Amino acid sequence: MAASQRTDHRWTFFRAGGFDQVKVQSGADLMNLDALDQKLWVALACPTAGLEMDPRTLTLIDTDNDGRVRAGELIAAGKFAGQHLKRPDDLLKGEWALPLASIDDSTPEGKTLVSSARQILVNIGKPDATAIGIDDVADPARVFADSPFNGDGVITELSLEDEPSRALLRDIIDCLGSVPDRSGKPGVSGDGLAAFFTQVRSYDAWLAEADADAAHVLPLGAEATEKAWQAITAARPKVDDYFGRCRMAAFDPRALRSLNRAEEEYLTIAAQDLTLTADEIAGFPLAQVGADRPLPLAGPVNPAHAALLATLARDAVAPLLGPRTALTESDWLALGVRIAPHEAWVARKPVQSIEKLGAPRVREILRSGLEERLAVALTRDQGLEAEAASIEAVERLVRYHRDLARLARNFVSFEDFYAGNGNMAVFQAGTLYLDQRACRLCLRVDDAAKHATMAGLAGAYLAYLDCTRKATNEKMQIVAAFTAGDRDNLMVGRNGLFYDRQGRDWDATITKIVDNPISVRQAFWSPYKKFVRLLEEQVAKRAASGEADTHTMLESTATATAHVGSAKPPAAKKIDVGTVAALGVAAGAIGTFMTAIIGYATGLFQLGALAVVGAIVALMLLISLPSVVLAYIKLRKRSLGPILDANGWAVNARARINVPFGATLSSVARLPRGSRRDQTDRYADRAFPWKTVIFLVVLAYIGYRWYHGQFDRLLPEYLRVTHVLG
Repeated sequence: MAASQRTDHRWTFFRAGGFDQVKVQSGADLMNLDALDQKLWVALACPTAGLEMDPRTLTLIDTDNDGRVRAGELIAAGKFAGQHLKRPDDLLKGEWALPLASIDDSTPEGKTLVSSARQILVNIGKPDATAIGIDDVADPARVFADSPFNGDGVITELSLEDEPSRALLRDIIDCLGSVPDRSGKPGVSGDGLAAFFTQVRSYDAWLAEADADAAHVLPLGAEATEKAWQAITAARPKVDDYFGRCRMAAFDPRALRSLNRAEEEYLTIAAQDLTLTADEIAGFPLAQVGADRPLPLAGPVNPAHAALLATLARDAVAPLLGPRTALTESDWLALGVRIAPHEAWVARKPVQSIEKLGAPRVREILRSGLEERLAVALTRDQGLEAEAASIEAVERLVRYHRDLARLARNFVSFEDFYAGNGNMAVFQAGTLYLDQRACRLCLRVDDAAKHATMAGLAGAYLAYLDCTRKATNEKMQIVAAFTAGDRDNLMVGRNGLFYDRQGRDWDATITKIVDNPISVRQAFWSPYKKFVRLLEEQVAKRAASGEADTHTMLESTATATAHVGSAKPPAAKKIDVGTVAALGVAAGAIGTFMTAIIGYATGLFQLGALAVVGAIVALMLLISLPSVVLAYIKLRKRSLGPILDANGWAVNARARINVPFGATLSSVARLPRGSRRDQTDRYADRAFPWKTVIFLVVLAYIGYRWYHGQFDRLLPEYLRVTHVLG
């Protein structure tokens, strides 16, 4: 929503990039940003990541935590910082440390800020400090390292005074996990405390069910009944299988041989070395099956399950039915009936992480009164929430004191970008050196293909590069704008060196190019360069074709020489009349063309030197003018906006990059002032004899004019044409 218009604050504007921008030059400007019509803001939003600015500061300004700083959030930050300083103009200094005396303590909020700042300094071991810096508030763990209560709603062992309470806290963390408090220590929050005691009470209620009906639920007592249930549960699949086979044998004796497994299966196993447990026959029945035959609990039983049956006899059969050496089917069913109440009770057990503590510890916790002690400690910590919030407000004020004005100069206006004082804007990532140029308009990008879709509308020549630092295995992508020089040697695969804002060097390789004009000078010479390239390509093609023809001819000659005498020489080809006619026409056309050229040249020479120069200039303009006009139109539209928009900005102005300003963003290599050049180059290519050609042309021109008597009035009699040729 646009800011309301106010007239009680005077703004100063400067013009750059083809539009008016506000100049942030006082604390009052920052406090009154809501009075500046947002139509006059250069940007309305920017990302919190990928900028050359402390991301923590941007995160604090981004109050809705959506990863973007918006105009309204910057306005709120300006008011907060200005209202809590005695001199809002201090915001323009960009200092790392905030003097405590600079905080406005005339209000309750200001007094709380001063008190919190002093407490931070005491906590980090600087009780006598008179200023608080970024480093003092950058690490919350350091600020709250020895504080038992810090207002974050998390209690740690340091928050508890007695060992039983600390032991309970350790149990809670062991069962439910920990939550780090502001100091980084493991602790428990109010939600964690409530969840733990909810589980404790639920588990205790389940235990109470067994106590209420112990004769049925725990017929052998808690521990013995648990062992009996586990033994029955482990043996049930195989015992049910055994008695099922016995019933099948009683139904049809013919099935008995198959129910006890075929003899061939035993032969296969007998051929191997058997172990004492005989795992090879674990799938066989527990014992020999027969109609209505009891299950022996020892003796002739399947060796793979002998231990299982022994445990069943010891822990379940003997305690519940009495000692037995064999188990009938009716005994097995009776055993299930006796254990059924306990089994149903176990099935109702709540699945909870506190079970590891065991029933005695759970009941001890409920009856110890420790829940109230932990609740009291939590209440004390929560009571300091306001003070802790004010500590965060101190960090906010310290960071705004340093960074807010700089952000405004790169958000409300692009003053840092257009100032021309050597400073870089927050979106400029560093400087790229490539092709004897230094490109200062370089931005970080996450996805080059996606970025180029929008950034291509900027009308600038853009190169996307992959940057790596092999020493640290770091990687990143950047886009660099080339705004001076030419594009002749820029291509995918070229390597350069990128220096980030910290001065670190990265290997950079071009991976993608968005082609646009770089300068009018480049556009002027572009047609001639294209013509030369086309000519070189055609010459190369003709040379390659000629080489191939020569190779073919030599190969044919060699073959013919090798077979001399074996074949008749080929008959001489007759001259094709059509070929002769074509050659005649071509010769005539060439002659006509040369005659016309000579005639035009003669006419031009007759008009004088200025006419010749004018004709040459006109011809060059005729060739270059379309390219120059097109380049001029594109260069006039060249804008920073789409490049930033593709990175998540909301740019509110055209932010032009005209030719003079572009020349400052991409500097071309030049020799230092006062340097000397040694012209000696033993390996230089032989240069075209331009001087000789020019001398001969001038000499021919002078001779032509002398021949037509144009110099007779200036020459002595014996050098005049009438005398020499007469």
